[in-house]
Amino acid sequence: MSDQKPGKRQESLWVLAARYSEIGFIIPATVLVGYLLGLCADHFLHTHWIYLFGIVFGAVAGFVSMIRRALEANADEEKHERDGSNDDH
Repeated sequence: MSDQKPGKRQESLWVLAARYSEIGFIIPATVLVGYLLGLCADHFLHTHWIYLFGIVFGAVAGFVSMIRRALEANADEEKHERDGSNDDH
């Protein structure tokens, strides 16, 4: 049984590393997608300003997504701490 816990802990470290590195890519990715969608809209509608709206919308969407993921990670960490403290007693 003690052999199982270190393996599970190692897996959870990889999962945490992936989750936190994902947060760093959310905002640039959403800004890029917003920019590209705005450029497409500008091309089809023959305008030159919609890409700015796409950038702003992408940034806002990225921040909202980042905050949600950070709150989920915090809630998971708190749950893990509570479960760990119950195992000790």
